[in-house]
Amino acid sequence: MIRRRIVFRGRVQGVGFRYRARMAAAQIGVTGWVRNNPDGTVTMEIQGTEEQIDSVIIAIERSKFIQIDSMDVKSLPLIEKEQDFQPVRSYYGF
Repeated sequence: MIRRRIVFRGRVQGVGFRYRARMAAAQIGVTGWVRNNPDGTVTMEIQGTEEQIDSVIIAIERSKFIQIDSMDVKSLPLIEKEQDFQPVRSYYGF
């Protein structure tokens, strides 16, 4: 198991990114969260195997509305008792 913080840049807000991430995470069985940032990026913390994390990102990229131009990835310590994957309130209040 690993945990990553990923900041996505591109056409990632207002296109269903958080919804798509939540659906993919539930289907694949990873935990974490996703939120919109005031600078137009999206941050996701995700925990699972490397293969599971890659699968979630691939599922997100399959949306015809989402366009990921770049990702900044950082490794984080695991959160042992985390149980699900949720969108969190963004800077915009939704």
